[in-house]
Amino acid sequence: MHVSRRDLLRAAAFGTTALMLPEALAACRTGKSQEPRTPRSDPDRERLTRWTATLHARKLGEPNTPLGRRAIGVGELAVGTPYEPFTLEAYLRAGGSPSQEPLTLSLTRFDCVTLVESCIAVARLASEDGAATWERFGRGIERMRYRGGERRGYTSRLHYFSEWITDGEKRGLVQDLGAELGGVEDSRPLRFMTEHREKYPALADDAVFREIQAIERTMRPRRFIPTKRIPEVASRIESGDVLAFATAIPGLDVTHTAFAYRSGDGILRVLHAPLSGGVVEVTRSTLPEYVAAIRLCKGILVARPL
Repeated sequence: MHVSRRDLLRAAAFGTTALMLPEALAACRTGKSQEPRTPRSDPDRERLTRWTATLHARKLGEPNTPLGRRAIGVGELAVGTPYEPFTLEAYLRAGGSPSQEPLTLSLTRFDCVTLVESCIAVARLASEDGAATWERFGRGIERMRYRGGERRGYTSRLHYFSEWITDGEKRGLVQDLGAELGGVEDSRPLRFMTEHREKYPALADDAVFREIQAIERTMRPRRFIPTKRIPEVASRIESGDVLAFATAIPGLDVTHTAFAYRSGDGILRVLHAPLSGGVVEVTRSTLPEYVAAIRLCKGILVARPL
C-alpha cells in the first residue's frame, strides 16, 4: 500500500493523524495529457481560452505587465477550483513506467505546485503572440516542471521544489530572491525521497532509485527567510512572487508552495491550493501569520517569475 509524498508532507506539516488511503484515489481525476483530444466540451481548454481573454480584457496581457502580476490575475480566476492530490503520479498507480512519464495538465483541479505552474504558464501565454492553445500551454508547463525543460521520464521531474527554483533560475524563468532578501543558508542534505523509498512506487525500480539518489547528492544549499524576519522584508515581496515554505523535516526542503498575494488593503496574504484540501483560496491570515501556524515551518523561499 503506497502513500504519496504530498500526503506524507501534509501529515507532517499540519500534524494530521490520518492519511488518504489508495482506495480513496479511484474517484480522483488524473489530469489531462498533452496529446490532442476532440471532446464535444472540454472544461480545461475552455478555461484556458476564457482566462487568457480575461487577462487581455483587464489589460494584464501587456508585455510590460510583470509576469507575477499576470500570474496572480490567473490565480484570482482559479479561486474556488478544487484541490486534488496525486495527479502527477496517477500513471504510476495505473501501471505506467517511470521511463515514460506523460505530461499531465489541468486547469480544473490543482495541487499546490500545479497551481503555481499553471498560473505562470497561462500568464506567459497571455503576453505572447499567437493563439493560446492547449499544446502551447503544455509546453510552458513542461519547461518549468522538468530539469532543463525536457521531459525524460520520472527522474527528470523537479521533485524537490528548491531545485525547481534553481533550475528555473538557470534558464531565466524565475529569480531566486533568497540572497537579496537576506535569507539564511540551509545546507542540510536532501534525501527525503530515497529515505522513504517505500512511499514512492517509482523508486521500486532500482535504476530509478539510484538516479534519484544521485540527483539528491547534487542539490545545492538554499536560502530561506526565517519566520521571524518575514515582517521585515514583506514590503519587498511582490504580489505574484512564488513562495515555498521551508521545513525542519529531515532530508526535505519545503512542504508547500503558493503565491504571495497583496490584497486591496495592501496586506500581504497567500494565494494557494491548500494542503488540507478544499479549494484554491486567498488566506484570511497575513503571510507571517500563515507561516507561523505551519508545524515545523522555518520560513519561506521566495522566487520571482520572469
